[in-house]
Amino acid sequence: MRITLDYYRILGLPLAASDEQLRQAYSDRIVQLPRREYSQTAIASRKKLIEEAYVVLSDPKERKAYDRLYLAHAYDPERVAQKSAVAVESPLGENGAVDAQSLTIDVSPEEVPGALLLLQELGEYELVLKLGHPYLVNPNGTVTGNFGEDGEELPLPGVERPDIVLTVALACLELGREQWQQGHYENAAISLETGEELLAKEGLFPNVRAEIQADVYRLRPYRILELLAKSEEHVSERQQGLQLLQDVLEARGGIDGTGDDRSGLNVDDFLRFIQQIRHHLTVAEQHKLFESESKRPSAVAIYLAVYALIARGFTQRQPALIRQAKQMLMRLGRRQDVHLEQSLCALLLGQTEEATRTLELSQEYEALAVIREKSQDSPDLLPGLCLYGEQWLENEVFPHFRDLAQHSALLKEYFAEPEVQAYLEALPTTTETTNGTPGVNHQPFASKQANHPGSQNHYQQHYASKNPEDRAWETSRPTRGEYSNSAGSRTVWGTSQTPVTPISTAQRIDTGSYQQLQNGSPANTANLQQQTRRQPNQPVGDRRHRVVRRRRVNYSQEAKIRLMWMLFASVVGVLILWFLGTATFGLLENLFFPSAKLEGKYVAVELNKPPITIPDPNSKPQLPEGSLTEETAKEVIQTWLSTKATALGSNHNIESLEHILVDPALSQWQRIVKQDQQKNRYRQFEHQITEISIDKNDSDDNHAAVVAAVTEVAKFYDNGQINQRRSYDETVRVKYDLVKQEGVWRIQSMSIVNKIS
Repeated sequence: MRITLDYYRILGLPLAASDEQLRQAYSDRIVQLPRREYSQTAIASRKKLIEEAYVVLSDPKERKAYDRLYLAHAYDPERVAQKSAVAVESPLGENGAVDAQSLTIDVSPEEVPGALLLLQELGEYELVLKLGHPYLVNPNGTVTGNFGEDGEELPLPGVERPDIVLTVALACLELGREQWQQGHYENAAISLETGEELLAKEGLFPNVRAEIQADVYRLRPYRILELLAKSEEHVSERQQGLQLLQDVLEARGGIDGTGDDRSGLNVDDFLRFIQQIRHHLTVAEQHKLFESESKRPSAVAIYLAVYALIARGFTQRQPALIRQAKQMLMRLGRRQDVHLEQSLCALLLGQTEEATRTLELSQEYEALAVIREKSQDSPDLLPGLCLYGEQWLENEVFPHFRDLAQHSALLKEYFAEPEVQAYLEALPTTTETTNGTPGVNHQPFASKQANHPGSQNHYQQHYASKNPEDRAWETSRPTRGEYSNSAGSRTVWGTSQTPVTPISTAQRIDTGSYQQLQNGSPANTANLQQQTRRQPNQPVGDRRHRVVRRRRVNYSQEAKIRLMWMLFASVVGVLILWFLGTATFGLLENLFFPSAKLEGKYVAVELNKPPITIPDPNSKPQLPEGSLTEETAKEVIQTWLSTKATALGSNHNIESLEHILVDPALSQWQRIVKQDQQKNRYRQFEHQITEISIDKNDSDDNHAAVVAAVTEVAKFYDNGQINQRRSYDETVRVKYDLVKQEGVWRIQSMSIVNKIS
């Protein structure tokens, strides 16, 4: 069987390698052992191929003949054309084409496991899958067409099937991780699941299968984002993403559940993930998802369902959905201050008295300040609330839905719809207030009864005009508008050119106030109690009572200010006492226990010269020499991380890799840097090493293994623009295989042991 390998690649050497480099590479490859799951047969066949390569290249005569064959093969124009054709026609993707310039070697059936193992170590994962597939689809141990001149299937004596299975599974694992790193999450999932299914079918290597499964679970959030981000024409892919999301939610026990979905995301991380995927979901999809999740029950899901109901009710002119959102806010109001959202729901249902009354209970002081500013010269807060409501819908609600991101919010058009008017007219006059007790809807929007004798409903007066000059709420910077108050007079308002900026209540989820949703707020409880104490027949619309409530708020604010000053004075007093105590203690200490004085000459330090020699930033990194200790091992790993940041940075300094890496790691990272450079992408890294452990080879002082816990923060840039989906912040435990060459320690290979949560 012919396999795409050459002797130089087997030993990890360039064509111009010296005899000393050849001997060192052979020694390194021989002492390196594959995973312990491999059989002695596979290890022996791998060793045999390495020895065969060394024997040919160590003999000057045979190496000279081999080099002629190598160069003739590499620079054959027909081979170059064949390589281009294969690269175009290969179904394996950008890295899947077999390199037609590479030489091939003949291997016996007994050497097949070793050859596949070498290819897997060199990163030729697609080639491993292609060559290993025939051995796995034929249970009787035969392959078709690759052996025998007559085309008959030939048996494979001595081939250890478990070794082939293990190599193919590991190739699937590494290929999946490589595709994951490149941002091809669905392809990565296919590769990983292929390896996992193979091991499950064969019933082999449960440890390796568990490792692959762990990556599959950690990959799920990335897959969900990739699938849901597709356009709505990709129905099946988006449905797959929604199903994966549902599986994750079931495993976690809901959005704010504490179950283990094995993704590595804690509660706060998962809430941020939910906020991120909302931008890829339509309003109908969010309505269905969060309304279902709210029944677990889940406070966060209730809040997100309210947003979906309000957005869908407003844009589709279905006030019944807004009424449902208002009822869900009543449940949430026992734990969180949501009076602002309740007020806006009442506004959209035409319940203006209830809207202004509920607004006064809110502790969203910034929003109240904006609303009051826009309601100057008005008997109540209704004008500012209307303007705020439009901006809140456009800036804080609609942008979270992929189909409403550019949707405008005009209350005039909403209330002008006949379906909306008909629904609001049919609303009962007795409704539930925000605290759940019966109350009177004093001012339904579509009511034909006047709020006061001789006047019409002021909303209907305002929206009856079709004159474009009166459309004062249709832009984010209104020029001038008119508002008809309940007495029938018209008041000019909205002359300010400052845009209204609604306070983002959705930020509560992002800023970690999930605990407030769960535990409740004492201030909110006090407001609910104050509202419960009102009598049902109390004239809540009476101006005198509004003044009394405002005075109560002012008194409360004054008390809070006095409390803040008292706390500030207490802190200052404590600081002064601490300073005096420290000074007194220092004085007594110097008096009874005088400190030693400096004797002799002082160190001469000049401002224009550094006290020590500063190395040239363009010089090669100084790698540690001598025996390997934890300190020198940390220096080697730190040098590699700095070199990695330079090589994968915007300048793509690929030459720096040769100062710290040797093959096979050098070839692998050179290929990655070249791919990034061709695709105009780069990365910025921040690294931190937290743990170091050394596993020395007692029989060989030139080799050692180092396991380090590394925290890596990466910002990924495509064409100069940051790619948030491919950026990450994670801590992993990495095994580095070190080799000492010319007295200096370098990294020969590296692999991720596990991810640290």
